[in-house]
Amino acid sequence: MASLLAENTFPLIFLLLTIFSSSKAELHAHYYDQTCPQLEKIISETVLSASIHDPKVPARILRMFFHDCFIRGCDASILLDSTATNQAEKDGPPNISVRSFYVIDEAKAKLEQACPGIVSCADTLAILARDVVTMSGGPYWNVLKGRKDGRVSKASDTVNLPAPTSTVDQLIQSFAKRGLGVKDMVTLSGGHTLGFSHCSSFEARVHNFSSLHSIDPRLDTEFALDLRKKCPKPNNNQNAGQFLDSTASVFDNNYYKQLLAGKGVFSSDQSLVGGYRTRWIVEAFARDQSLFFKEFAASMLKLGNLGGFENGEVRLNCRIVN
Repeated sequence: MASLLAENTFPLIFLLLTIFSSSKAELHAHYYDQTCPQLEKIISETVLSASIHDPKVPARILRMFFHDCFIRGCDASILLDSTATNQAEKDGPPNISVRSFYVIDEAKAKLEQACPGIVSCADTLAILARDVVTMSGGPYWNVLKGRKDGRVSKASDTVNLPAPTSTVDQLIQSFAKRGLGVKDMVTLSGGHTLGFSHCSSFEARVHNFSSLHSIDPRLDTEFALDLRKKCPKPNNNQNAGQFLDSTASVFDNNYYKQLLAGKGVFSSDQSLVGGYRTRWIVEAFARDQSLFFKEFAASMLKLGNLGGFENGEVRLNCRIVN
C-alpha cells in the first residue's frame, strides 16, 4: 500500500494544483507576482528571525494555521481580537494556548510598507505555515494565494476543533466535515512532530485512567511513568508538560515511530494506531519519511483551500476588521 501511495503522490499534487487554481477564490501560486513580488522574502525573513529568538514559534504558527482553517475556512478569523461585544476565536478554550500572534503582526506591518493593502492576513498565515515546516527540515510546497480575510470570529465556534481526547472515529468525522479524508487526517496529525503540550491535555492518561487501569494501557510503561513524573498530582507548575515528539524542533517522521512504540502523548494521536483505517498509514509514514513529506505537502494544499474567504477583505491590521 505504501508503494501505491507513493506512486500516486505526484499526480495527486498536480491534480490539486489544477483544481485549486480554478476554484471559486481563484487561488494560485503566482497571485502576487505583479502586485507584491517580495512578499515571500519578507515573510520568510520575519519568521526566521522570530524563530531564532523563540524556538517555539514554528510549532505555534503551524497550530495557528490548523485552528484557523478548521473553523470558518482559512480566513484569518483566528487573528481577530475580541471586542466589547464579541469574544473572538483566539479567546475560545482550545485557543487560549495559541501563541506568537506577534509574528503575523510583524510580517503584516512589513508587507503594508512594501505593498499597502495588497496581501491578506489569511495568505500571510498560510505562507508562514509553509515556511515554519520547511525551515524545520520539512517539505516545501508552492502556497496557493488569493484568500480574503473574514470579518466574523466567534469563540463559541472553537468547540468544533478536534480535542486531544478524540477517538479515531471522531477525528475521521471531524475531518470529513471539512472535505478531508482519512489519509489527510493521519497526514496532518503529523504536524505534531513539532510542538509541546501542557500536562492538562494528557495527564488523565497517567493518573487513575480507569477503574481497571491506573495508566492508559496503550502507553509504553516506561514512557507513561516518565509522563507521570513530569505531571505529578497535584501539579503546581503550570508550564510542565511534554514534547509531542522526541525530535520536537525538527519536522520529521519520528512522530509516527513514537505512535507505533506506544509513545503518543495525546490519546487522539495514539488512537491512530488502533484504527484499521489509519494504522497502515501510520506504518507507511514511519517507514518512509519522504512519503510522509510528499503527502503532507498535498494535504496542506487541501487544508489551505478550505473555503470561507471568498467574500472577505484585505485587513490592514490582522487584529481588527477594516
